[in-house]
Amino acid sequence: MTRIRELHYRVGGAATGLFPGAHRSRSGDAGFEFRGHAALQDAPDARRLDLHASLRDPFGNWMVRLHSERKSIPVSVVADLSASMGFEGAQRKLDVLADFTESLAWSAWRMGDSFGFVGCDERVRREFTQPQTRIRGAGIALAQRLRTLQPGGRSAAALREAHRHLPRQRALVFLVSDFHLELDALAAVLDSLAPHDIVPVLLWQPAEFALSATRGLAQVREPESGAQQWLWWRPALRERWQAAHDARREALLSLFRRRRLAPLFIEGAFDADALTRHFLA
Repeated sequence: MTRIRELHYRVGGAATGLFPGAHRSRSGDAGFEFRGHAALQDAPDARRLDLHASLRDPFGNWMVRLHSERKSIPVSVVADLSASMGFEGAQRKLDVLADFTESLAWSAWRMGDSFGFVGCDERVRREFTQPQTRIRGAGIALAQRLRTLQPGGRSAAALREAHRHLPRQRALVFLVSDFHLELDALAAVLDSLAPHDIVPVLLWQPAEFALSATRGLAQVREPESGAQQWLWWRPALRERWQAAHDARREALLSLFRRRRLAPLFIEGAFDADALTRHFLA
């Protein structure tokens, strides 16, 4: 068996979960991170008495030290499973998604976090919907199903409904797609996920945007509808093709910047270390 690569992630704010975990929080009294003082009658634990703070208190109260506890968070993947995700270059996009899902689910279990998955094309795919769980091997079975999927959805419209399947608690949500959808539709998806911490993950293959021949007759295919067209490649059209690709990338980055989101581009195979560096940057 191939060893699952572990990755490391974190959230920007304090965790608000009830279960112990690996993330900083502002709750609890008996952790390891000093948060402040409280009167003994408000936090009745004489083991944490602070004599110096008690002597300084102008009202003569006995003061105890409060230490925040580490908490867990929900981690979820909202994935585009439309036809364009079946594109195969050096790697198949769905295989990259499977590797990402397997690694994230394993890492969430290692950190004490719950893991969930919502797969969408024209509808929310029930067979690719995993409610939040702390089962150790949840990501392995899900990844196996993703590797055998032959996507046929003509759009990813159901991404706008994915928030209904996420936990009410603020979660870390990875929105995984090739983002070949209208910007207005993408903005609506991001707005629906706004209560959570969102990390857009763009799965691109270089072969999607590369043109093999300098000039000549070439067949191109629209990945969602399957419509095919013959084009005569020439230098001017090649330049327009590259300019359109650059403009699309900049438009996506602009949309993410307006919402203060830091996207992760995976252009090729999945690299767990690259995702870890994304959170440490």
